[in-house]
Amino acid sequence: MQFPVIESPLGDLFYLNGELIRSDSAEAEELKKPTDDIKYYETVRIKEGVLLFIEDHLLRLSRSVKGIEDFYVDTSFVSEVSKKYIKDVCFEGEGNLRIVLTKEKLVLHICEANIPSEECFAEGINANILNWERVDPNLKVFRGDYKAAVAEAFERKNPDGLPYEVLLTDRNNKIYEGSKSNFFAIIDGEVYSAADDKILIGITRSRVMASLQRSGVPLKTGTFTLDELKERDAALFVSSTPFDILPITTVEGVRFNSAGNSILTQISREYRAITDKYISDNK
Repeated sequence: MQFPVIESPLGDLFYLNGELIRSDSAEAEELKKPTDDIKYYETVRIKEGVLLFIEDHLLRLSRSVKGIEDFYVDTSFVSEVSKKYIKDVCFEGEGNLRIVLTKEKLVLHICEANIPSEECFAEGINANILNWERVDPNLKVFRGDYKAAVAEAFERKNPDGLPYEVLLTDRNNKIYEGSKSNFFAIIDGEVYSAADDKILIGITRSRVMASLQRSGVPLKTGTFTLDELKERDAALFVSSTPFDILPITTVEGVRFNSAGNSILTQISREYRAITDKYISDNK
């Protein structure tokens, strides 16, 4: 299935191979057309004018390329032009930078950002389930069949309305990650996550690991069905670049007391401290 290089762009200026182009230019229009080119991408959160943890994003971008085509990726150059681009377009506030790489093109653009409301952080989010086992989860490449299945799951209402996130289950119906996030369950004072080889190792996830260490909370490997999570009175949360750490209150109509969980509150507090220090160090 073909997809364009540029999706859901914001603003009037894009970056293409060393120069700024207008969104209505012939070059930009070509980038909006579906293509068979293999597209590697990263979405980097912009906060207070800082590209959060961009070094980690570019390291993962390089690994994705190496896993399929193995052409050279100059991560220092991509980092430099990314920082220059957000200054050139005078971007302020919070948002996302999309970095897309093909064998012939480097494209940067501001994209739609689903920044959670304070209510989402305070009360938790609603989620749907999609039975889908990802192929090579640690390679961030556009995959048409997966994108179509996820889009359909986001459009399906459950008893609490449309979902904020879609959780993926494996062939045994065990939840292992989110469509755009890493998934965690807190059970009896311990935090559980799927095995590393089963999931996309998220940039935010590594900071969640550090937050767990600072909070003195052990991390265990394990996955559970929705029924098992309910039976064990679990608290659930997801982490990702677009929305940091969010509690999950309902999954397909099943309710969880996640937002008030004291361990999750402590993890979130430590994560914010790590993020704030990164922003302060990189302003």
